[in-house]
Amino acid sequence: MNSFYVFSGKKIKRYLIVLAAAVFAIGIIYLESGNVSVFSEDTPSAVYSVPTEKKVIALTFDISWGDKRTEPILKVLKENKIEKATFFLSSPWSKTHPEIVTSIKEAGYEIGSHGHRHENYSSLTEEEIRKEISTAHSILTDLTGKEPNLLRLPNGDFDKRVLQVASNLNYQVVQWDTDSQDWKNPGVQTIVDRVVSKAHPGDIVLLHASDSSKQTHEALPVIIDKLRNQGYEFVTVSELLNHSSTKGSEVRDQASAQ
Repeated sequence: MNSFYVFSGKKIKRYLIVLAAAVFAIGIIYLESGNVSVFSEDTPSAVYSVPTEKKVIALTFDISWGDKRTEPILKVLKENKIEKATFFLSSPWSKTHPEIVTSIKEAGYEIGSHGHRHENYSSLTEEEIRKEISTAHSILTDLTGKEPNLLRLPNGDFDKRVLQVASNLNYQVVQWDTDSQDWKNPGVQTIVDRVVSKAHPGDIVLLHASDSSKQTHEALPVIIDKLRNQGYEFVTVSELLNHSSTKGSEVRDQASAQ
């Protein structure tokens, strides 16, 4: 009789463990389905786009190295009367190319930070993350005379710690919803098609002005023309954010995703 109870106890314990695991798995599936955010509204978030019915769109350009591509892009923007765009500048690049930074500033374009060292911030300690953002902040402020408050992280990589540190330093992390993939140099028409087909009201478009992106300045006038014909107005990221509250913005942990 005693052996029966011992066996039954072990069996019940095993069933309880299996049941607990099943409940946990169901909870994970529920959170993943419907893109439910596991972050509270007060948790810092990365902005990918802004919900709005107005046809506004932000062209953004990342620069981390080289001196051959930025001027042609600035020329295209000027020739096409694009007065508003946002450039995310790497601070080491900015320090060695102050004349190009000045050209961007004098053209009236918004300047955000692209960080200091070009590496994944999710792999750093919180103190290192703080140092990277602060170092870039000081350099860009000295060069432009204005404190940046928008941050696009190197490689678009972040986790919840990075978002929190950035927020504590008064930065809004900005990602993108439409990726031109221009850095792959897939062909001018391919870049144009990617951007135009994916563009939507409140969109943030990722482009590059580093030397590795050799076809961006050729695709850009066509992109501008096609989006204009669709009724789009070009704005800075800051202006785009003013069209809607960023509360409830989707947060994707890039480090986990990778």
